[in-house]
Amino acid sequence: MQLTPGTKLGPYEIVAPLGAGGMGEVYRARDTRLDREVAIKVLPQHLSANPEVRARFEREAKTVSSLNHPHICTLFDVGREGDTDYLVMELIEGETLATRLEKGALPTAETLRIGSQIADALDRAHRAGVVHRDLKPGNIMLTKSGAKLMDFGLARATGMAGPASGSGVTMEALTQSPTIAQPLTAEGTIVGTFQYMSPEQLEGKEADVRSDVWALGCVLYEMATGKRAFEGKSQASLIGSIMNSEPAPISQVVPMSPPALDRLVRACLTKSPDERVQTAHDVKLQLQWIAEGGSQAGVAAPVARRRRVRERAAWIVAAFAIVAGSAGVAWLWPRAHAPKPVYRFRTGSIPGIVNYSWPRVSPDGRYLVVQAQDSTGKTTAWLRPMDQTLARPILGSDGLRRAYWSPDNREIVFVANEKIQRLAITGGTPTVVCQARGSDLSWGAGGFILMDGRFTDSLMVVPARGGELRPATRIYREDGEIGCGWPCFLPDGEHFLFIGNHSGSSVGGDIRLGRLGSLDSRLIGKSDGRVEYAPGGWVLYLKGATLLAQKLDLGHEALTGEPLTIAENIRIGDSAGDFSISMAGVLAYGRGDKMAVQTLVETDRTGRQVGPAITRGLLTNPVLAPDGSRLLLQKQDAQTSSAQIVVRDLKRGTETKLTLTGDAVMPVWSPDGRRFACVSADPESGTSLLVASSDGLGAREEIAVPGGGWMLTQWSPALDRLIVTPPDYAGTYEADPDSTERAPRVMPGLDHPMAQGTVSPDGRWAAYATNAGGGAPQVYVQSLTGTPGRWQISADYGMHPHWFKGGSEIIYEGQSDLMAVSIDTRNGFHPGTPRPLFALPGAHQVREQYWTGSPDGERFFILQAPRTAATGVIEVVTDFASLVNRR
Repeated sequence: MQLTPGTKLGPYEIVAPLGAGGMGEVYRARDTRLDREVAIKVLPQHLSANPEVRARFEREAKTVSSLNHPHICTLFDVGREGDTDYLVMELIEGETLATRLEKGALPTAETLRIGSQIADALDRAHRAGVVHRDLKPGNIMLTKSGAKLMDFGLARATGMAGPASGSGVTMEALTQSPTIAQPLTAEGTIVGTFQYMSPEQLEGKEADVRSDVWALGCVLYEMATGKRAFEGKSQASLIGSIMNSEPAPISQVVPMSPPALDRLVRACLTKSPDERVQTAHDVKLQLQWIAEGGSQAGVAAPVARRRRVRERAAWIVAAFAIVAGSAGVAWLWPRAHAPKPVYRFRTGSIPGIVNYSWPRVSPDGRYLVVQAQDSTGKTTAWLRPMDQTLARPILGSDGLRRAYWSPDNREIVFVANEKIQRLAITGGTPTVVCQARGSDLSWGAGGFILMDGRFTDSLMVVPARGGELRPATRIYREDGEIGCGWPCFLPDGEHFLFIGNHSGSSVGGDIRLGRLGSLDSRLIGKSDGRVEYAPGGWVLYLKGATLLAQKLDLGHEALTGEPLTIAENIRIGDSAGDFSISMAGVLAYGRGDKMAVQTLVETDRTGRQVGPAITRGLLTNPVLAPDGSRLLLQKQDAQTSSAQIVVRDLKRGTETKLTLTGDAVMPVWSPDGRRFACVSADPESGTSLLVASSDGLGAREEIAVPGGGWMLTQWSPALDRLIVTPPDYAGTYEADPDSTERAPRVMPGLDHPMAQGTVSPDGRWAAYATNAGGGAPQVYVQSLTGTPGRWQISADYGMHPHWFKGGSEIIYEGQSDLMAVSIDTRNGFHPGTPRPLFALPGAHQVREQYWTGSPDGERFFILQAPRTAATGVIEVVTDFASLVNRR
């Protein structure tokens, strides 16, 4: 029964009907309290008695209310008047996309703009755990401010999905389209508009975000061509079209359309959800890239050929303007004697990206891949052809940890989700090579991939086609090494360079030369960072932040001659040196003065920021004082890369440096907040645990520790001991902060591989991280007193555990979120189920963390990446030989 004008629903007065859908009738109404016009959706009374439909209606209210986005219809209120349930939403003036499409296809620029807005809205919903399931032109409003995504009446929270109600599609289900105002009488009705349903939905499977990507592909196709992607004279023929056929290429229907748009839509409409574009975020980035109009892939073929000639000419002219050498007189020389021109240029910013780093030049020198991070913290590989100014995301590379090239320039290989994965540079679904224990790789010409380890592993090797990881090196512990990292194959695919780590920080150590088939390696030099092999038999390595090159005599397995300076002030970061060299002689590197600064903010337990930013800088390892008034921070100098400890007074906004020389890392507070401790590495006195006053005054005490690489994680209130981890991760140790004579000793029962140990406030339990069983690290708790016991706390990934709420909660770093687990110790030890608090901003590091919290677990201090475009650039030199032959 329709509501008549003047009818009151709470404070809302019905003005006129606007329309109807399967989930309700919509009216224009007036909010009598705020004197504004709104839209009200009413659940028809003949459906109110249906518990499933009413539950779906209530779910719509919760779903829409959680989504705050400029291209999603805003929900103002929800209410019930008698037996009538209703939603109050913003009244959107405009027309639906379906109405607009009755006039024909949209111009390409408008398709890209509207499509990007829809994709952005979907991405926001998906990040909130919501799948729309009924995306179609009729649910998209076109307004003066842009597109608005509407009608989440068929959405469902992804975390609440149950099993699919059926395994197939019945004619009864298909005739009950939820977008038509009619009773829903059949159980197991397939939810979604039939014309835009994905193949997996037609098979009765549960819809996920990739089903929305399919529907988005259908909408993009219809906007670009004015025709539906799939047609049929009957429901049966339409099913067959969706399941078995492909729509005509957009470029065939609209010849002047961008080929890149055609490829993107085809990727959205791939039948298998595993082979489809995986996120709406990727679709948005691709549409924005095409809209930029600077890529040859983003314009029609006839235009591309003309533009390619113009851009290539412009690029060459610009390159010559910054050529190294006397280009101004080169034209006077005979052509036969003209030197090879050397081009130097800098990469620009990437739209939507706040920071990018880790340049990797393809072996043939034609492409540059960087690791890019957007404002949400999502990391993706971006590809930039050297003869173009724009970069594009490589679809399928989400969450990667540094990319490396295949020998044939066609693929990248990286670690993501604890797996080594291969991916074509054209994008798609990655191929898993094997489980991973580390993050840095090298793909050799012989078809093998080297991988560094985690904690104290040697290098491992696996066939690129897949297989089992096997040791490739051994650790020279007699020389003080504790692990291996940063592998780099030589062109023969047999020999390789790597770093033998001493400090446990994965930054710097012995340069070693190894060979497949032998675990032995030869020490050939020292580096303060990574090492790479360069054409002409050169080895690149770091001295401080200076990039050096030195000749390698492979026959004698030794570096020869004097090192040459290639570039200074190289960005270090967590990559041990942002530089890359190709066998074609193209060099790329990032400067240290453009390192991405972190912003320190306070948040509540949901991750919502409280107040303005506190400070900015090259910061890590924040630790909140016991009384919550101050923060200890590890702060890095951009020029020298050395780290010192500072204390930040949160009330006064002042900052005091507490250490002055050497490197000082991993600070902790004393239980009373009067003192602090940290790991100090001084070139003269060696490594020690430094104990000093937190006001920067008074005497300083040092507890000497053998070698480097010790980690300090806690000053235990219960034990009044410093809790530390040795460089070989062989257990958890304790040290007396008031003793300057006794070295740390292993805690009883905690002598197996572990890191990041912390003791509960009552001293009965120890939490720590370990990957001793292989695979991803996990958080465990072990009893220190009473009956022995050991419990796994994390579900699939865990690092940096800490005790909160007097020991009744453990909070740790999960795969992408900060995770909380309730702990009941009243009768034994009983951990609860891990639950996410909010997304983490930084990549996982064994020796660094980006957060700290108050003892009650209600306040958090987070280090965030900047949300404005990064100022850092990558510098490229096209002829490495000119740099080493200039003397």
